[in-house]
Amino acid sequence: MNIALTAKGKTWDSAMDPRFGRTEYFFILNEDNNEVKIIDNSEANQEAHGAGPKAAQKLYEEKINILITGNGPGGNALSVLEKAETKIYVGAGNMTVREAYEAYKSNQLNNFE
Repeated sequence: MNIALTAKGKTWDSAMDPRFGRTEYFFILNEDNNEVKIIDNSEANQEAHGAGPKAAQKLYEEKINILITGNGPGGNALSVLEKAETKIYVGAGNMTVREAYEAYKSNQLNNFE
């Protein structure tokens, strides 16, 4: 299972980024082998429009099963993620990446609907 977390840095102790489309990084954990991959998404801050759908496309290409973030994606990004059958959990905006992952594992985050 591939899990993506929106992050402001590249480590487990980095702060979560509450934004989806304009997150600085996607911290991706492959739970099957515990490998971590970092995707730099900082160029999204230069985009005037469409950052969310472009970010969703990146996650689609990475075959992400779970997205953990702060506030959730906008409508256009959400439609891409729904087509990819990505489950979205929100409420992790004020946590570190590690805390957000642990909150997900212990069912303390909210489903985004």
